[in-house]
Amino acid sequence: MKTFWLCFVPLFVAVDAVGVLPAFLGMTDGLTRERVRRVIGQSVVTAAGVALAFLLIGRGVFRLLGILVQDFMIAGGVLLFVYSLNDLLAVEERRRKVDADSLGVVPLGVPLISGPAVLTTSLLLLNEHGFVPTAAALVVNVALAGAVFASAEFIHRLLGKAGARAASKLASLLLAAIAVMMVRKGVFQLIGL
Repeated sequence: MKTFWLCFVPLFVAVDAVGVLPAFLGMTDGLTRERVRRVIGQSVVTAAGVALAFLLIGRGVFRLLGILVQDFMIAGGVLLFVYSLNDLLAVEERRRKVDADSLGVVPLGVPLISGPAVLTTSLLLLNEHGFVPTAAALVVNVALAGAVFASAEFIHRLLGKAGARAASKLASLLLAAIAVMMVRKGVFQLIGL
């Protein structure tokens, strides 16, 4: 059970469902409730499918390309740090025009739920804790993102615009700290400390 929680927490931060909530609300604005439910289902299935497929084939791709796990830890840490830094320093929301029929697949499923942060974090957790706890934590987090989206209006009213933004910034700060830890572990493993 402890291993599950060691996988769950970093993936919870990486998924950042509350942080994605304002984008979700903006993209689904004007859609019927039934259409929003279909978009949520589409996004959860897509995100889980892409992330689990990456868990299954990611190591093989690395072996084929000659990439060490430590290389990925450093590169993934840098990528996560840049991603989180970009989110921390962003001052205005960018509104994107999206196709309502594919909204659940792109951009919600990939890359907003199952994006670089989730893929990088899950592959590193796979190396540290194994497939079953990582996959279980991944599926639970994606399902939680779906639940957050289903409760979007209530959560947005509860937190307000400022509260949702603050929760997103806090999640980005935690993600930045996790990114620094990943780089540190990768470097230490490469030099044998």
